[in-house]
Amino acid sequence: MAGHRIFTTSFASIYPHYVAKAERKDHTSDEVDQVICWLTGYDPAGLRQVIEDETDLQTFFAQAPAFNPNAERITGVICGHRVEEIEDPLMQKIRYMDKLVDEVARGKKMSSILRE
Repeated sequence: MAGHRIFTTSFASIYPHYVAKAERKDHTSDEVDQVICWLTGYDPAGLRQVIEDETDLQTFFAQAPAFNPNAERITGVICGHRVEEIEDPLMQKIRYMDKLVDEVARGKKMSSILRE
């Protein structure tokens, strides 16, 4: 079975949308970077590299240095789906990232976003 088309979408093509969403609500690209790095284990230089290389989301997550084990604590609804109930592991990781960026944009405290 073929994967969803989002899997082959480049991280570089969705990243500006994440930043724009945060900035519309008076938050920064640094906050977006912080939650993405927390989730994936990329450092800021690694994040810039995958953007420059136009790495697709499947590869982005497959090569993530250290996917955060606390990601399973991310719950809630994003795009009409409960993230904790998504069966496809890659889609779930993508939706975790969407949810974290959404929480940044909504102004949730960083300690809560990072599940501390």
